[in-house]
Amino acid sequence: MVKVHERLYVGDEGSCRQGSPELAVAHACKSPCHQRSVGYKGSLAQKHPQYLALQHSHDLYLNIIDPPLPLFRLETFSHFLSFAEEHHGRGGSLLVHCNQGESRSPSLALLFLAKRLGAIPGESFPAAEAAFVTLYAKYRPGQGIRQSLTEKWGLLD
Repeated sequence: MVKVHERLYVGDEGSCRQGSPELAVAHACKSPCHQRSVGYKGSLAQKHPQYLALQHSHDLYLNIIDPPLPLFRLETFSHFLSFAEEHHGRGGSLLVHCNQGESRSPSLALLFLAKRLGAIPGESFPAAEAAFVTLYAKYRPGQGIRQSLTEKWGLLD
């Protein structure tokens, strides 16, 4: 778990824990976190009410993988930003983790820093990314999430 900003941490699967009032957790991984929380194996029907996300108090479970194609839905980013803003705004800390801590979780932290906290440039994804890599050296976004954030950046306000 790496601190990237005041009360904001990025981690990998080893950082996974139950959220609390002091540390809310955004679990940015389909397997095992989203699958376990919703209770399924394999894939979930897209019409399922928790297909994209399930929130339990201080935990947000995102059905998010890291494909090479830009398959990310705007709603996934919106769920995360609302959750992050709510918990960080209350004065608590926020941990965002994925399986390896290189692509999904740091990309979400970057998004929050740029679009909600104004801690890094928010005018474009490339500008935010250039600033973020100085905060988190392990950042290695997959092609799909990089392309999605580049294309959807202006819609994520």
